[in-house]
Amino acid sequence: MKNGKKKLWLILILAFLIIIGVIVFIFCNRDEEVAIIEEYTPQEEISDEQQRQTIVSIYYNNKQTNTLMPEARLIDVKALNDNPYTVLINLAINEPKNDKLESAIPEGTNLISVEVKKEVAYVNLSEEFINNNKGGAEAEAKSVYAIVNTLTELNEVNSVRILIAGEENREFNDGAINFKNNFVRIENDNEA
Repeated sequence: MKNGKKKLWLILILAFLIIIGVIVFIFCNRDEEVAIIEEYTPQEEISDEQQRQTIVSIYYNNKQTNTLMPEARLIDVKALNDNPYTVLINLAINEPKNDKLESAIPEGTNLISVEVKKEVAYVNLSEEFINNNKGGAEAEAKSVYAIVNTLTELNEVNSVRILIAGEENREFNDGAINFKNNFVRIENDNEA
């Protein structure tokens, strides 16, 4: 019986040592995981302000080269939620931020409406678009393509139809450019 008691004590001591070992192992590893988590710091967090902004390209006339060129604008995404086309055209109508650029759209022009149907943007402008234009095919083309190139930066717009005071098939006063057909983007700025 003494051997039976010895074996029982030996088994109890071994079980006790195993339990103590497991407890020590768990506590040691738990501290290492906490240390790893505490040491991690993110590179840079993005602020709410940065998350709400996007870059858009608005086309203006370069005063020095007399060609159309884009000006990048950082704008609030919320401004584009309702009707991004209106926002973009109004930016093109207004003066650019860069002093070397100027709006190619005739002074006094107002946007009446803009609507996109089947990848065509229907842009309805006031009479000032044709009446206040400097004249000549080059200036008129810049006015048209400032709008066309700005809107076709958007994936859903492939061409632009220009209406004047709600009327289709109008033209500039000198007849150099008419609005009977849709205008598509030009890549070579020297064409405008």
